[in-house]
Amino acid sequence: MKVTLFGNHCPLCIVLTKKLDETGITYEVFDDVDEMIEMGMTTVPMLEVDGKIMNYAEAMKWIKKRKD
Repeated sequence: MKVTLFGNHCPLCIVLTKKLDETGITYEVFDDVDEMIEMGMTTVPMLEVDGKIMNYAEAMKWIKKRKD
């Protein structure tokens, strides 16, 4: 499973990072804002899991399911 966190160290990015760490999910961090804009991202954080991109709320639900 490949997990990438797209973020800019904002408060929500930090919360999502902590949740990923607490759950033991291995992930890469992508923080090139210009490239994120080119990719069509308008908000952060975004989480990509095996090609599926999720917003913050979706990512938190995905993490919670993995924890249960």
